[in-house]
Parts: sequence; structure tokens; C-alpha cells
Amino acid sequence: MANYDNPENILLMETSQGDVVIELLPDLAPQHVARVKELAREGFYDGVVFHRVIEGFMAQGGDPTGTGMGGSEKPDLPAEFNAEPHVRGICSMARSQNPNSANSQFFIVFGDSGFLDNQYTVWGRVIEGMDNVDKFKRGEPAQGPDKMISVKVAADGSGDKPAADAAEGDA
Repeated sequence: MANYDNPENILLMETSQGDVVIELLPDLAPQHVARVKELAREGFYDGVVFHRVIEGFMAQGGDPTGTGMGGSEKPDLPAEFNAEPHVRGICSMARSQNPNSANSQFFIVFGDSGFLDNQYTVWGRVIEGMDNVDKFKRGEPAQGPDKMISVKVAADGSGDKPAADAAEGDA
């Protein structure tokens, strides 16, 4: 893994197709980024599948039931819609028809999906490994779906920098 300038805002996702590195965007969606990091640190995403993968559109995961109907036990999040366009590599939260229903499910966009702009909360972007996301098995639901083997925040010692380098605990 590379050495990242801000490891607190880098998500390291090991998938069944290889590694994916996501830059978190707290300036755009602070509550959503905090939730994704909280769930990653709890190991919530480890072993969870990408249950809905649509060619040319997106790969959706983050549901522990693998059905698209589940989420974490944490309360749903208020929408943090922003002007970041839904283009290749963007990570955005899935939700029901209620704009304030995002919880743990998210999707990674394969191609330009401007029709989602300002209607879903963008919280990150893939900066390495999009070629591995491209390999995910397609389907709604995908048969024998690909999964997240582990998801970690780089600052927690998963990257090249030791956890002691993170600017925490000095207060």
C-alpha cells in the first residue's frame, strides 16, 4: 500500500477481486464519512457482499443480510446531498425513497450517472483499484457475489504509516 498524506480519510478495502482504496470526503458529507469510518472500525463491512452490481452503472454493498433490505443498527442519517457529480469511481450512500434513510449501504459508480446528482450523498472516491471493482460479478442479486473481505481506515495501522503517526491521543 502507498503512503497517504491523510490516512484518517483513506479507506482500505480488501475485496474478493483485489484491493480498492477510497479517499473519504468529509468536507462534502461529514456525517456520512463519520458513519462509514465508524462501521469500518467496528468490522461491520468485513465479509459483506456487493449484492447488486449493474453493468455500466454501479456496485452496491453494505447490507449485512446481502438482500438490499438490511443495514446497521445505528440510526439513519440525514441527507448531505452535495454538488459532487456521480462519475466513475464515486462512492455514494444508498437509501430508500426517504432522502434521510441512508444507513450502511453504499454504491461505487462505474460510469457517468448524472441523474443521481444532488439526490444521493457522495462521501468518497476510489483512488486505486477501480479495475478490481470492474471485475465484480454482475446481477440483482449477483450469483456468488463478490465481497469485502476487510475494510479499514488507513490511520488505524493498515497502511504503511504506524498508528502512532496518527495525530490522535496527544490532547
